[in-house]
Amino acid sequence: MCGIAGSGKTTYAKDLEARGYVRLSVDEEIWHRFGRYGVDYEPDEYEQHTEVARQAVRERLLSLIAEGRDVVVDSSFWQRSRRQEYKRLVEQAGGRWRLVYLRADPALLRARLRGRVERFDANAAFPVTEELLARYLENFEPPSGEGEELIVVSDR
Repeated sequence: MCGIAGSGKTTYAKDLEARGYVRLSVDEEIWHRFGRYGVDYEPDEYEQHTEVARQAVRERLLSLIAEGRDVVVDSSFWQRSRRQEYKRLVEQAGGRWRLVYLRADPALLRARLRGRVERFDANAAFPVTEELLARYLENFEPPSGEGEELIVVSDR
């Protein structure tokens, strides 16, 4: 999966999960291990918790590939270098990767992220403010020529 917060990655990944894939999520790993940002742990612990969660997801991914399982990694993969890293990881483990890129209009992302604050789940455990979304939009490296499958997201 690849896309900015609010683009529908988790919804798409859960659909794959319902069809037999194993869904892995750094956000959910953090949620289960450490709880909510700024509530159950201090904001300055986030990066450390993220690294622990990323390592756990990588190890589980490799284990599942070795078992011949279908896996979806529910993550933004906002950096090309991280996407390349995971592609190599999957290939070296004997798997085949797909890069599904969900592209959504910033106005739709804003509307969806405003709705998240009402929820109590892993996707709402780290608040995405308007300022943070602006940084995400500015720094996101959209895949191009990486073998990506583009899905343009709308509310229709």
